[in-house]
Amino acid sequence: MSDRGGYGQFCPVSMASEVLCTRWTTLVVREMLMGSSRFNDLRRGVPRMSPALLSKRLKELERAGVIQTERGGAGSVEYRLTEAGEDLRPIILGLGDWGHRWVESQLTLRNLDPSLLMWDMRRNLNPQPLPPKRCTIHFLYPEVAKAQQNWWLVVADGTVDLCNSDPGFDIDLEVRGSLRSMTSVWMGLSKLNQELDSGRLELDGDDKIAHAMQAWLGLSSFAPLARRAP
Repeated sequence: MSDRGGYGQFCPVSMASEVLCTRWTTLVVREMLMGSSRFNDLRRGVPRMSPALLSKRLKELERAGVIQTERGGAGSVEYRLTEAGEDLRPIILGLGDWGHRWVESQLTLRNLDPSLLMWDMRRNLNPQPLPPKRCTIHFLYPEVAKAQQNWWLVVADGTVDLCNSDPGFDIDLEVRGSLRSMTSVWMGLSKLNQELDSGRLELDGDDKIAHAMQAWLGLSSFAPLARRAP
């Protein structure tokens, strides 16, 4: 399965590495563990991975017995983890735990990606603190390329949609500022109030939604872990 060929060792670590240690494979499994099952949703979780390579990795994981495909109406395909795939949960999350604890934060914040950040935020957003109506929250990152500057989270009936083009709804809250600062808040490397007080992030709109931002935003699942990086 490996792009480089097998390791040629009977050790279980070697055999598992032949399945999991090709480029992007662990991130594809991560996305499936987080709930993504359709090809386009998986792509949004690995935005820098080509569609052709994603398709190749999915086929490899299926041959290895880690995932299975389910076909629905109109030719739709969903990818599901098998028992072997679900058994990877503590391993993949353990990698994330280790990275959060031991990889220096400035290295973490070097890999900024607005599409990945917003996709993760959409997945973990908590609608409960928001008003019981459709809420549209606009995120603006002026320093990134124009096509990646504007993002909208639309919350309605307990569901959250992410848009990269204006959905045409009235804006309840605009969050404007540094992508680095928003990523730092999301990863638990800094507090929202710190970024607001410094002026690196600005909020404009409904005061109640703004004041409840820390509650509805949620954080990365790794954020609560104490960092131990040197």
